[in-house]
Amino acid sequence: MLTVDDVLEQVGEFGWFQKQAFLTLCLLSAAFAPVYVGIVFLAFTPDHRCLSPGVAELSRRCGWSLAQELNYTVPGPGAAGEAFPSHCRSYEVDWNQSGLSCVDPLAGLAANRSHLPLGPCRHGWVYDTPGSSIVTEFNLVCDDSWKVDLFQSCVNLGFFLGSLGVGYIADRFGRKLCLLATALIGAVLGVLTAVAPDYTSLLLFRLLQGLVSKGSWTSGYILITEFVGLGYRRMVAILYQTAFTVGLVLLSGLAYVIPHWRWLQLAVSLPTFLFLLYYWCVPESPRWLLSQKRNTQVIKIIDHIAQKNGKSPLPDLKMLSLKEDVTEKLRPSFADLFSTPHLRKHTLILMYLWFTSSVLYQGLIMHVGATGGNLHLDFLYSALVEFLATFIILTTIDRFGLIRPLVASNLVAGTACLVMIFISHDLHWLNITVACFGRMGITIVFQLVCLVNAELYPTFIRNLGVMVCSSLCDLGGMITPFLVFRLMEVWRGLPLILFAVLGLVAGGMTLLLPETKGVTLPETIEDAENLGRIAKPKENTIYLQIQTSERAGT
Repeated sequence: MLTVDDVLEQVGEFGWFQKQAFLTLCLLSAAFAPVYVGIVFLAFTPDHRCLSPGVAELSRRCGWSLAQELNYTVPGPGAAGEAFPSHCRSYEVDWNQSGLSCVDPLAGLAANRSHLPLGPCRHGWVYDTPGSSIVTEFNLVCDDSWKVDLFQSCVNLGFFLGSLGVGYIADRFGRKLCLLATALIGAVLGVLTAVAPDYTSLLLFRLLQGLVSKGSWTSGYILITEFVGLGYRRMVAILYQTAFTVGLVLLSGLAYVIPHWRWLQLAVSLPTFLFLLYYWCVPESPRWLLSQKRNTQVIKIIDHIAQKNGKSPLPDLKMLSLKEDVTEKLRPSFADLFSTPHLRKHTLILMYLWFTSSVLYQGLIMHVGATGGNLHLDFLYSALVEFLATFIILTTIDRFGLIRPLVASNLVAGTACLVMIFISHDLHWLNITVACFGRMGITIVFQLVCLVNAELYPTFIRNLGVMVCSSLCDLGGMITPFLVFRLMEVWRGLPLILFAVLGLVAGGMTLLLPETKGVTLPETIEDAENLGRIAKPKENTIYLQIQTSERAGT
């Protein structure tokens, strides 16, 4: 009687089949990057000023440079705490009147410019950018700048709602069907987003894309971890997430080459239609099929894996059985996540870890804010930091497992936020350095919590468990912008206090999770309940019964 992992040891734990499937599914992870953080380039806000009729003609007549035009016609910064008039206000002046001088034209109207009346930008804005974004096309600045936040909140809301529904579909109808359906719908919605005629339809398409896109990513993650043997599942899970970082790097280069948001959106959406080829390239998870008692299909897939890996098919593989007193298929249910004491504890802790990861990851980026440097290079540098996080993970988890690195990374992130509170704002380089340590820590947490999440649940609710718990990450993503900026209005260091508390508490709570190093993936609720306990004889475990033609003693 052999477990699924035992059979994979015989037909190949990470042979040609698994390597091919891994590289193929990594494309899903890379393609998720533009959906998750594409707002950085789709909705960037360039320097802008009010469009004032007559200024352009006066500038041409006087031969002004751009610097002179801005100096003579655009209001300067307002008082501390006020909005910048240079972005959202203009002088209430008729620039077409003939009496204006080419040398300080406003001098004849008032002895001090501050006495001139200012008004809103009635004729639109001028944007200092060679490209375009949804901000420049729909004028999402000044009083309408909150609509950019709403644009990002919609995709996070889609992630949140999709986490609850798509996870159930993947566990009920299979990983492959879920992957194909969400990939097709996501590709169509990506194209519709690129051709959206107005802001309202843009929000709708973005929301719907969020509903399905995370489901594609998670289905690919679960598939690849269920294809490989015990000795390789952590490595492929981490590298699958690293493919997301590759997507970040490619996105920065693509956005540099394509500075117009509609063409950029098309460029990242059209290739995703190729994911429909997975119908022929990627089989269903044998673990999921076995949990559904579809034994004939499992045998075919195992034989296919053996053939691809250059191994001999297992002789006379006749029967797959689930050793339980019931004969019904295992049906995933939300209640299963809370059905036993240990599963309840694990579910609640994982929810908190996902929420904290999102708040700290996005919150640190928002708090540091724009540095005024090159948008594409800044984005690229931040992406490269995540490769270093992956390197640290790969060099530590085999020796220390998952829980200790997860604890340490949460503590590093929380401590970095605490230290930043006491660093002078003038020491910008030191703030950035400490913030990078915090970013490093929370990036490691993000990768490890996904891996821990998948390893703590039995097969038939594994996808549901990952999706439900990670939905708290999306909830954190929805509230973080408002949380950060509202607290900063009270005191600049207040968000950092919150981040420090969240991170340090997360480190302590992680200690309550069992270590899964060297442990077979749980197949039943009883297996999941017994994680971390003293090993007992296995019961209610999915077995492959192999009948061979040669028997000892005959």
